[in-house]
Amino acid sequence: MAFTIAVAGKGGCGKTSLASLITRYLKNNGMVPILAVDADANANLGESLGLAVPHTVGELLDEFQGEKINIPPGMTKEAYLDFKLNSILVESPGLDLLTMGRGEGPECYCYPNLIIRKFADELSDNYAYTVMDNEAGMEHLSRRTTQNVDALLLVSNHTVKGARTIARIQELVTSLKLVARKQLAVINMVPDKLNPLVSEELDRLGIKPVAIIPEDEELHRYDLELKPLLELPDTSKAVRAVDDLMGKVLEKVKAPSP
Repeated sequence: MAFTIAVAGKGGCGKTSLASLITRYLKNNGMVPILAVDADANANLGESLGLAVPHTVGELLDEFQGEKINIPPGMTKEAYLDFKLNSILVESPGLDLLTMGRGEGPECYCYPNLIIRKFADELSDNYAYTVMDNEAGMEHLSRRTTQNVDALLLVSNHTVKGARTIARIQELVTSLKLVARKQLAVINMVPDKLNPLVSEELDRLGIKPVAIIPEDEELHRYDLELKPLLELPDTSKAVRAVDDLMGKVLEKVKAPSP
């Protein structure tokens, strides 16, 4: 079973960049194979990792719900769905990517969330680490897309609202009795040092961040130029901060054998 790291937080807090830099750390340190899961309906983890995503789970489920498929004789619908899910897994050396995406229809996405969770759980037996980039807000938690994780990173941008979102996610994890062996608060995209108002709000909420990720012009340039964040140099301020963070994420955890 893979060591699972899930990233959650409000929209615009830099979850995808953080998930990409976590993946970079694992890959560069030989902690492979890695399964990256883009559980955000607005999927862009593939772009950050430099992996093309021709098909998503949402598109595949649209085909099934729309009865646009011809199931081969002798194969059940469930078996064919499992076959098709495996076919949309994007593979690369040491790193594979599964993308949820969003379908075209008006249907509820509870079912796609259930499918991707079940499929990712089955896949995880083949990987040393799973990194899950979740959608903005808390919907993925209430639908239980994210559960039974080893490290849940609660990410806030440099705002009071972001800090309050972390507190709400903590409350939701408790109320839903989700299994998160570690919950680690991370403040992302900090210009120089924490603004006193943000610090006061974190203190009021009893939140002690384990990492402060600085704003990084180099990371911003890579995003603008659509360059994979896996290729960021070791001198990047964000890379150095995430490398330090990973020491705390994996602390007292025996790394699984590749």
